Parts: sequence; structure tokens; C-alpha cells
Amino acid sequence: MESKYKRVLLKLSGESLMGSQGYGIDRDRLGDYARQIAEIVQKGVEVGIVIGGGNIFRGLQGAAKGFDRVKGDQMGMLATTINSLALCSALESIGQPAKVYTAINMFPIGEHYSNRRVIETLEAGCVAIMAGGTGNPFFTTDTGSALRGIEICADVMLKGTRIDGVYTADPEKDPTATKFSEITYDEVLARGLKVMDLTATALCKENRLPIVVFDMDTPGNLAKVIAGEPIGTTVY
Repeated sequence: MESKYKRVLLKLSGESLMGSQGYGIDRDRLGDYARQIAEIVQKGVEVGIVIGGGNIFRGLQGAAKGFDRVKGDQMGMLATTINSLALCSALESIGQPAKVYTAINMFPIGEHYSNRRVIETLEAGCVAIMAGGTGNPFFTTDTGSALRGIEICADVMLKGTRIDGVYTADPEKDPTATKFSEITYDEVLARGLKVMDLTATALCKENRLPIVVFDMDTPGNLAKVIAGEPIGTTVY
């Protein structure tokens, strides 16, 4: 099947890695993600990845519990690095080369991030996993993924979640919520829809990086999105 995109930035949620455990990393979910990613790389798609850390620690929640916000966000950056190492290991175990880059210098855990080095890695057929968000507090991994997607010249940001697109309201809470097949950045902002945070959405809009929100937890969906099947919501 023909691929619609040549280079993608795949944003994965840390919470999704929990599977049904409620905390940490579910090995079955991790393995499923690795297989889906390897499948599209074998079709010639270059894949850069950013993973959240919410399955381990969230800076904002930490701040609400009394942690200093800067320290809390730094703990969150470490959580994304743990998830990135886990996914890298899962990919390598099935024969898919992968490499971790970190926003702050953590050698030898990962190579210090450079967009030039990441692009070289992608062109070599290796998956590049970019950990640590932007490396700065007060920025989410959504903003980190928007920034990395722009820096590596991705064709699209694929936001893999447990919901199959963008709805008028939270479909898990409101049964009358209806799904958009496509929606503009401006409408997302005007309606206050929680696709990503405001900074990330504005960054994508300004740099014309389209976003496809889709359900990553259903095996085979990533390949369908890459092939251009309309299974999620496109934000443009």
C-alpha cells in the first residue's frame, strides 16, 4: 500500500503505555507499538517519536502536590526518557534499529538532541526517539513534539491516543459528542478543544504542520493512517 507521508513525527501518550495496569509500562502494549512502528518503517516511512511521561510522573500534578514546578517538570522529563528507552529496547528486540536523543545532555543514556543528527538517523532507516520534551520547564511534551516535528521537517504530526479522533466534547463523558473528520487549528482554539495545549497548537498552525489524531491502541491503525485512510481527525 502506498504511503501518504515520507517523514512523520509520532506523538505517543505516556498513559497509553500503562495498558490495563494503571501505572508504569505494560509490556504487551509496548510490544504492539513497536510492531506497528516497525511495520511502517519497512514501508519506507521515516519515523521520529516523542513520548509523554504521564504513566510515571506529571510535572503539573507534582506541582499540585507541593513539588516545585521546575523540579516537577524536570522529573517529568526523566519519565519521558524512561519511556523512550523502553520503546527503543522494544524496537531493537524485533530487529528495528532505534536511537534515543535527549533534550538535555544525558550521555550515555542517549545522544544529546540535534535536529541534523536526527535527520541523518531517519534517513538511515533508524527510528529516532526524542526524549525530555523541549528540555525546559513549563512546556508540555505536546509542545515538545510540535517543535521536534517542525525541526525535523516532518510532513505531519501523528498524535496516537486512546480516542479515535477529535470530538465536539469528551466522548468518554458525553455520549452525544460527535467526531470531526477534519477541523482547522482556529476552530480547535475557538472551541477550546483539548487536542493539544495552546502553545503546541499555535506552533503547528504557525508552521503549517498538520496533525492527525487517531486511536493508536487498535493494532494496524498506524499503517492505515500512513496509507491515508480517514480513520482519525485531521487538524490543518
